[in-house]
Amino acid sequence: MNNNVKIYGFADEASPMIDEQIKAMLRNGLQGLEIRNVDETNVADITLDKAREVRSKLDAAGLITWSIGSPIGKIDIEKDDFTAHLEKLKHTLEIADILGAENIRMFSFFMPTDKDASVYKNEVIDRLGQMAGLAKGTGVALCHENEKGIYGDKAARCLEIFKAVPEIKGIFDPANFVQSGENTIDAWNLLKSYIKYVHVKDARASDDMIVPAGSGDGNFKIIVPEYLAQGGSCFTMEPHLKEFSGLSGLEREGEESKVGEFNFETGDEAFDYACDAFKKILLEV
Repeated sequence: MNNNVKIYGFADEASPMIDEQIKAMLRNGLQGLEIRNVDETNVADITLDKAREVRSKLDAAGLITWSIGSPIGKIDIEKDDFTAHLEKLKHTLEIADILGAENIRMFSFFMPTDKDASVYKNEVIDRLGQMAGLAKGTGVALCHENEKGIYGDKAARCLEIFKAVPEIKGIFDPANFVQSGENTIDAWNLLKSYIKYVHVKDARASDDMIVPAGSGDGNFKIIVPEYLAQGGSCFTMEPHLKEFSGLSGLEREGEESKVGEFNFETGDEAFDYACDAFKKILLEV
């Protein structure tokens, strides 16, 4: 396995409680968190004092916060209050500073299902520019994830974002591209020069089921060595192999991820299985 590889985790999939998340990361030899839910509260909603408490626990365990797995940008482009959302981003930037995170995971707004997303391009770019402006000078990079149903769910529109707002970096999520009807190799070839890190989540195109890395159509065995060859080193485990506390809150209203094909009794068991599956891929590159 490449010694430069760094693996982080959405460890809230192992447990909603931060103490148990720390145990899951240590047990699997991960370097730290892409922090999403803390003691059953979304990271963007915790207090600054809570963030300091979490930082103290992570420091004691020798772990870092690699990225804030925030819901920033995961609002409806037409219906939701963007001004209020900018205030949430300001708070999230404060949390990132306390936790020592160099990244904030974010999105490019849910699109109306009955309209062509392209008509919102200028609005999306303008809003993302405002968000990048808030992050300027903080030392924190805003990193766009290709989530289902947002403007940047397709590779071509992700490219528009990265070209128009170069301060925003890319997160490559193979499963989300599969579930958005994209060929992950084509998406990778289009976006690879903009990608800062990769989410380890795979899916089958035939039924949209989330599966362990390497078992679906995400093409991990092709993309991972190419990412490493271009100097990439950072991955975040996002298994989605079992229902977990907070999963429903990640979904757009009316949508539901297909998880649970494997009969894991606990979140810890599912998380460990996902980590082992990815490590097997890394041993081959």
